[in-house]
Amino acid sequence: MIGAYYRFFKWQLISRIRTKPFPYPFIERTQLFVKRGMTGATGNIYAGLHEFFDMGFLLHVLRDEDMFADVGANIGSYTILASGVVGAKSVAFEPVPSTYNFLQKNIEINNLHKIAKAYNVGVGNEKGILKFTKDSDTTNHIVLEDADNTSTINVEIITLDDFFLNNQIPSLMKVDVEGFEKSVFDGGKNLLANPQLKALIVELNGCCHRYGVDEKDIHQILINNHFKTYHYSPLERELVETDTYNTEENTIYIRDIEWVKNRISSSKKFKILGKSI
Repeated sequence: MIGAYYRFFKWQLISRIRTKPFPYPFIERTQLFVKRGMTGATGNIYAGLHEFFDMGFLLHVLRDEDMFADVGANIGSYTILASGVVGAKSVAFEPVPSTYNFLQKNIEINNLHKIAKAYNVGVGNEKGILKFTKDSDTTNHIVLEDADNTSTINVEIITLDDFFLNNQIPSLMKVDVEGFEKSVFDGGKNLLANPQLKALIVELNGCCHRYGVDEKDIHQILINNHFKTYHYSPLERELVETDTYNTEENTIYIRDIEWVKNRISSSKKFKILGKSI
């Protein structure tokens, strides 16, 4: 607890002195470009891993021969863990240009350009152009109808099936698109059916209603593709199957549980704020 307060006050002081984005130590030898107001990035400063259970799962499951797909990458915290810490290959999709620029900077500062590729596109159920909000940090999202006082930009949309037709299939994929998850999966039916995709990290946080979608339908799509829901405790390296998805945080979906368990049990240890996981 004392350490958390120390990190909080240290960041508050530094971020007031340094008003422009600057590189800040992340996990092991990696760094992240950060600035005051970046919710996800500063969460890593306070907690080591701002989404501890899911990021710990990623660290323990991936290996350097794997591909990781980061759909809704934001500034790339997950991508830097996958490629910068584990050494896996990554493809990261971030639609908002200003956020994408930070994603690119994070790949460059960690010298990951050979194994991590960033794409300034959105992901959906068909190719096209859609409007995105641009001033909402981690909660930028697709706007299907013009809204008053909402600043938007036009963004190219691709599908997962088109992209992975000629690219290595990911072993693990994270999807965090602020409610647009069903469209992402509708455009990735072949990928979801591919047994090389072993596990998913998906955020179902109540935003789907803005697109007229029930999150239970998204959950059922994944269940129909033989994924099951789990909670992971990185400190104990313990997986527990759950009854349904998490409505407040990410949900881990696993299709090949034996493959995942083998990866977890054989994973090296990682230092997070002085503790080993």
